[in-house]
Amino acid sequence: MPCHRRSSDTDYPKGKYCLMPSSNDAPVSPPLIDLPIETHDRGFYDGFSRAVTIPSKIIVSLLVMWAIFFPVSASETLSAANSSIISSFSGWYVYLVAFLMLSCFVMAIVPQSGNLRIGNPGEQPEFGRFSWFAMLFGAGIGIGMLTYSTGEPLAHFSNNPDIIRGAIEARSSEAVRPAYVYTFLHWGFAAWGTYALVGLAIGYVSYRRGLPLTIRSALAPLFGLRLSGIWGHIIDVVAVVATILGVAVTMGLGVEQFIAGLARLGLGDWLLDGDGSSSALAIVLALLVLVGASTLSALSGVGRGIKWLSNLNMGLSFALLALFLVVGSGLYGAQLLGVGLWDYLVTLVPNSLTLFDDTGSAISEALVQWQLDWSVFYWAWWIAFAPFVGMFIARISRGRTVREYVLGVLLVPSLMCFVWMTLVGGPAIDLELSGAANGAILDAPMADQLFATLAILLDPAIAAIVSGLVVILLMTYLVTSTDSAILIVNTINGAGESEGQRRRHILFWGAALAFVVGSMLILGGIDAIRITMIIGALPFSFVVAAMAVSIVKAVAFDIVRKRHGVPTTAEACAEAAEAS
Repeated sequence: MPCHRRSSDTDYPKGKYCLMPSSNDAPVSPPLIDLPIETHDRGFYDGFSRAVTIPSKIIVSLLVMWAIFFPVSASETLSAANSSIISSFSGWYVYLVAFLMLSCFVMAIVPQSGNLRIGNPGEQPEFGRFSWFAMLFGAGIGIGMLTYSTGEPLAHFSNNPDIIRGAIEARSSEAVRPAYVYTFLHWGFAAWGTYALVGLAIGYVSYRRGLPLTIRSALAPLFGLRLSGIWGHIIDVVAVVATILGVAVTMGLGVEQFIAGLARLGLGDWLLDGDGSSSALAIVLALLVLVGASTLSALSGVGRGIKWLSNLNMGLSFALLALFLVVGSGLYGAQLLGVGLWDYLVTLVPNSLTLFDDTGSAISEALVQWQLDWSVFYWAWWIAFAPFVGMFIARISRGRTVREYVLGVLLVPSLMCFVWMTLVGGPAIDLELSGAANGAILDAPMADQLFATLAILLDPAIAAIVSGLVVILLMTYLVTSTDSAILIVNTINGAGESEGQRRRHILFWGAALAFVVGSMLILGGIDAIRITMIIGALPFSFVVAAMAVSIVKAVAFDIVRKRHGVPTTAEACAEAAEAS
């Protein structure tokens, strides 16, 4: 099989550790600076690892065909597997995410680790902070936030652990504060801590040590050159499948809301079925438009299409937020933001570590089910989304210090999510509390609740214009998330090679993602995608746990290396080799 071995841009022998003068007696050896990965050198798979690409394509293709040709069997099997996984691994997800958050904060706070740079010493970031934040937000959470900014606070307003225990009444003023405690819990540090940890683990070894920009490289501090073989291939395959399934959930939510927005604009009854769900024709046409635009953006690369679209949707987001601030009980939303932040921070530790136990009572059973439907689902979603978002964050974060990276990734996007949830979701709750909505928002499908809020807040003509703005914003978020995911999958398959150079594979993954989303939405709705994603997230959750241990080890050992004059970067290793 014709192949070549991709290595770092150093003069060091492939698959070698950093060389040091023989006189060096430091207690820690130099790091691995090259992780060879076999790639094909001609034909359709030129530059790609066939051991990763082909199995990934086969698994995703089989999943799509199973859902299309055997829908009943697929639905029953997936539902049974989901129930078993959720009940057996709920504690694993809860404590894993808590550990990821803790690891990130510790590495940022400790001076020695926080000052380390994701790249060579003195290296400057490629992107300015505004573009950096815009790409972080757009790729990571933008779509889901548009759906859940009204949907989740309203859901917890109607049902949350305090309501289940009987401490407060559902849909009352007393239910507002706990509603935002749990909303912030799901969209705050837990999500972004997961993304930050995965991105740091990848970017740190890739840009400091010259290892390929791929998932397996993040585990090199633990397993070394063994990751060049089959175990490394398996890790990357698991990451690709998890990425496709994680992005599928986000796209599914976005497509449903996109169609709901078009229906609100009066583009035809054919968009919705009799029960208010998206019609099959509408789903197909929406996917053709959105995935087509995403593929074109992916072909243009990070520095052009993705950067431009990220800046655009950030600008549109601020415009929509300003509108809600002016006409949508902005003062009430601002109060919710302040109170919600305080409540979130003081309850973060206990809520992050709480695992409800079914003791046989109706209340305990309801609490367990609530946690499975919300918290555990979110933790699985963030983990499944992490290989894509983590790699993308690593790709755009080269040159930043560990402290700047962690605090930037955790704090700014989390705060942006909180602002959205309060300024957009707050007016919806206020309208229901005052009786102005009269249940029109609460009774609407989650995908339509934002549009229902606008319809009550604004004059019909103005509401139509703003709804059109939301549809455009949703489309830009969908395109940004999807094109980023396609590029990242292509990068993993290409052994960390720069994205955008193999058009045929970009086209394949764009089509595959469309088929996954379309088949699942048409056959089982968003619940089918959620179930599939939770199952796909489980294998990668163990990879994420290993990545957390790996990056902590890498950073700790580099601190010791610096203390004893041992090189910590590929560049320093080259200088040490010349000196020897």
